[in-house]
Amino acid sequence: MSPFSSLKHSAFAGPLLALGAFALFSMHDVIVKTLGGSYSPIQIVFFSVLLGLPMAMILLMRDPTDGTLLPRRPGWTVLRTGAAVITGVSVFYAFSVLPLAQTYAILFATPLLITILSVPLLGERVGLHRGAAVLVGLIGVIIVLRPGQGDGLSLGHLAALVGAFSSSFASIIVRKIGAEERNVVLLLYPMMANLLLMGAMLPFVYQPMPLADLGALALMAGLALIASLGVIAAYKRAPAFQIAPMQYSQIIWAVVFGALFFGEVVDLFTILGAGVIIVSGLYIVMREDRANVSNNRPVLATRTRTETGTFPRAGQLGRLDPTEAGKPR
Repeated sequence: MSPFSSLKHSAFAGPLLALGAFALFSMHDVIVKTLGGSYSPIQIVFFSVLLGLPMAMILLMRDPTDGTLLPRRPGWTVLRTGAAVITGVSVFYAFSVLPLAQTYAILFATPLLITILSVPLLGERVGLHRGAAVLVGLIGVIIVLRPGQGDGLSLGHLAALVGAFSSSFASIIVRKIGAEERNVVLLLYPMMANLLLMGAMLPFVYQPMPLADLGALALMAGLALIASLGVIAAYKRAPAFQIAPMQYSQIIWAVVFGALFFGEVVDLFTILGAGVIIVSGLYIVMREDRANVSNNRPVLATRTRTETGTFPRAGQLGRLDPTEAGKPR
């Protein structure tokens, strides 16, 4: 039973669960940033997967479908797995070197990129309204990056952009093949690829870890799992258009946690750019919720968390629950 199941069913249950889940995800990201000051993202990704995999394997036992672990769409599965691996390293590095608020602001461009990628990959038609929202959102990204100002673009900014794009690509592939591919495959392959690839590179970057840091990694894995279950519980209690916008609450936690733990001060450009990105993302969510606007609802059907391949993704965890059969991933 989910730790969130005791919350009473009410009009606010879904959004409140989502807010709590994304607060936990933000705590997860604080640990990533803290450890990132001492360790390579390769090492952090490897150990976070290693510690989270036993939890994932227990959850996989709930899969009611028959079949093997061989993918039915191997080409697309390989592409999605590669995208998730790239996302994990890129996002963990970005959190390590950038202010939390800046990292989130750039990652909030993911719904915009999903909308763009849905055209060639899903055959989605993006009309004037959503197209304008994407353009405005991308202007918001430019405001956050402010090229030519200050110290200019850094490797951390590039990593966040790569993470946003590759996460969007992975999410779109799930929309494309999810009806045919077993959820166990979609869940397990990115985690195993991270474990093998990061493990192969680990000897070149490894730094000895004290017990306290290993405990922090275990806490990361636990927070990610509980947060994912929280997102699932939220989607069970409220429509997607109410839950999807809750991801933007992470910018509040970024400001609070950044100031408390890292002495970060959010500048005006980050606040302004994040606001533009969030407004455009919310507009896309509201447009997709309207009838006859979108065939695939690629943003609403995405469980609103960056696909890093380091913990079980909420969409696949939800589909392992027989009561979720037939619902969007």
